[in-house]
Amino acid sequence: MSELPELSARPREAHKGDFGTCLIVGGSHGMTGAIVLAARAALRSGVGLCRVAVPLGREAVIPMAVTEATSIGLAECEGAIASRAAEPVLEAARSADAVAIGPGMSRAGEVSDFVERVLPSVPAPLVVDADALNVLGCKTELLNMRDARTVITPHPGEAARMLELESAADVQRDRLGVAGQLAARTGAVVVLKGAGTLVMDGERSFCNQSGNPGMATGGSGDVLTGMIVALLAQGLEPFDASVLAVVAHGRAGDHAARDGSQAGLIAGDIVDRLPVVWRDLGSD
Repeated sequence: MSELPELSARPREAHKGDFGTCLIVGGSHGMTGAIVLAARAALRSGVGLCRVAVPLGREAVIPMAVTEATSIGLAECEGAIASRAAEPVLEAARSADAVAIGPGMSRAGEVSDFVERVLPSVPAPLVVDADALNVLGCKTELLNMRDARTVITPHPGEAARMLELESAADVQRDRLGVAGQLAARTGAVVVLKGAGTLVMDGERSFCNQSGNPGMATGGSGDVLTGMIVALLAQGLEPFDASVLAVVAHGRAGDHAARDGSQAGLIAGDIVDRLPVVWRDLGSD
């Protein structure tokens, strides 16, 4: 594509409600940092309000780690989200403009049942990432049952599991073909992560050129998920939101590497460079 999608200019009289509400669902014992990164990235990508839904035992972390977000404590099982948390999450999703599920969620306890109950019924545009994809596996029919649009963000290993391929190497040999298969099977916009991240909706494709190897670090994908859900909540269509987030994510990583080094880059550095990237992309 010749031109990047753009965010609309912000009118002077705007208020937070004009820029959408996102709900991010995930977290578990030992992995709450992932959802914290996603929430910080969403807020740094312009969303008006961010709600974070985590197991009750992790909720106290959220107001300390992401002061600007609000939180929901969910029933838990083995340190992860319990199946009976599905209804409260769906209730919260009814007042959200976009939802993300998966960062730091783990595969423990009843997470698989929770995901299977929630995915088909979220009424808003939905980003499915990380452990939500891992527990979904090849049950892609759950995504086809959705009425609202969906974005999935697999890395090559997750993509291989979804298509029942032998390994991530099979994905890497034909990334464009795999992304097309995933789009056809799920009805979702596919963000196939990795060097040259691909965005595919079954008809259009985009290969990203920004970013660097220093971004191959824990939490980088969680940052991208937060960015995508924020752009969806602000009204961008799923393909456009995914393309813009992928480019901005890579450029933020490039800023971080230039300011420091690739070897020393951490996911939080990407979040910290987002304001400058959005400025350069003309969102102000």
